[in-house]
Amino acid sequence: MSENQTNPAVPAEEEQDINILKKDRLDKLAALREGGCDPFQITKYDVTGKAADLKAEYEAKEAELIAAAGGDEEKLNASLEALHENIVSIAGRIMSWRDMGKANFIDVRDSSDRIQVYVRSNDVGADLFKEFKKKWDIGDIIGVEGFVFRTRKGEISIHAKKIVLLSKSLLPLPEKWHGLKDTDTRYRQRYLDLIINPEVKDTFVKRSKIIASIRRYLDNQGFMEVETPMLVSNAGGAAARPFETHYNALDEEVKLRISLELYLKRLIVGGLERVYEIGRVFRNEGVDTRHNPEFTLMELYQAYTDYYGMMDLTENMFRHVAQEVCGTTCVPYGEYMIDLGKPFERLTMIDAVKKYSGVDFNEINTLEEARKIADEKGVEYEDRHKRGDILNLFFEAFVEEHLIQPTFIMDHPIEISPLTKKKPDAPDYVERFELFITGREMCNAYSELNDPIDQRERFKAQEEALSQGDEEANRTDEDFLRALEIGMPPTGGIGYGIDRLVMLLTNSASIRDVLLFPTMKSLPANSGRPEKEETEE
Repeated sequence: MSENQTNPAVPAEEEQDINILKKDRLDKLAALREGGCDPFQITKYDVTGKAADLKAEYEAKEAELIAAAGGDEEKLNASLEALHENIVSIAGRIMSWRDMGKANFIDVRDSSDRIQVYVRSNDVGADLFKEFKKKWDIGDIIGVEGFVFRTRKGEISIHAKKIVLLSKSLLPLPEKWHGLKDTDTRYRQRYLDLIINPEVKDTFVKRSKIIASIRRYLDNQGFMEVETPMLVSNAGGAAARPFETHYNALDEEVKLRISLELYLKRLIVGGLERVYEIGRVFRNEGVDTRHNPEFTLMELYQAYTDYYGMMDLTENMFRHVAQEVCGTTCVPYGEYMIDLGKPFERLTMIDAVKKYSGVDFNEINTLEEARKIADEKGVEYEDRHKRGDILNLFFEAFVEEHLIQPTFIMDHPIEISPLTKKKPDAPDYVERFELFITGREMCNAYSELNDPIDQRERFKAQEEALSQGDEEANRTDEDFLRALEIGMPPTGGIGYGIDRLVMLLTNSASIRDVLLFPTMKSLPANSGRPEKEETEE
């Protein structure tokens, strides 16, 4: 009973086959309705167990009975026979079908697992069995009532006593042996991906557990979860281009937030000393294996600590989440085994650049010297870039790819850190770190700038960069400056890319694999393909 898959990019002849199969299923639905059975009129079904639990419970009970029988085969058989009195009911989707005449085997998958169901004419009734064979299909959602047993081939199954059609599938699932491999179809039709590929569901179950574990950890550390606006007049707190839209009721242009930072700091000013938010942010940028225009960010702010406090919190939280969700602090990622249990390495950006490029920026004091060494090393820069920007370009070109195991990169140049406190003994640098794992930035943290006079000067520099063509520069936020003028205590702050953490802990190569509905280019009307294929770096 294999059937072709429904795919927005299938050739015309396959689409025609799908249409034929759909018509066949519509005809079956019409016949069911004529016979007084409309599955879409059923509003509920009482489920008493899940497939995975039923199999585990039967296996445990069976082992107990085997031990109690002490090798007495007759006693064991009688005990197993008594288990047939325990009637259970499950509901799920038919995933496969083996027709053996008056007895059929089907596989039913619910949210926990799949389980084999034995359906026999003598048990469910000849009329219903005939309807089952002629008018039900793979993909239909059904309810099954019966007892759990083990077949002669050794598979734990349900012997159906009653079956009911709960929802008719009008389109065929992807063909059993071909499966659903095309990534474009998988991302666009995630519902099919979840049905056909069980490991995909496991990824998103783990994602949910990761976020829940983060919340538990922070709640136990005395943090309070809050919510801040998504539509803002000034999208600040990060170097990114915002999405813009029009607010009809106020007749104003507004932006979608690119960060959570500036509102959370306002709450620190207001006396909420430990706050965090997990929420969607939006950046008008490209799509690749690490970037999606909308993604989940977690930011937290803690009064009376600094970026060293944020490092300690980060190490402890990553270990906690990995241990709680994965059961270990050593997690595989691609060809690597990432050890989150060992102390994370700590390097300044200057030391990291020196280690991997041989260039010591402690000896480069002017912009002209920085440009000269960049030209020699083939590092491209723009006219607007200053010495600190070029240091960061060296880091991106020579260092990032080597940072496989957890590494804190500390003390960034002031030019790329407009919201961060200067280092008292090195005012060209700031108290900032980024955590890198598998060559990717996992989080970004500061000793937060709480000097409103200095902050205004930083915003002024950002406005200048904006006028010189830097579309990602921050604009001056007068209300935020007003909050700082009220007074903000010394504060440590950090932002975590939740999607990248999920990628790490689920061994996923692309951010699209950990987003249920990643951003995709819209399909043109009456077409099966995007106008331009999306690519991933």
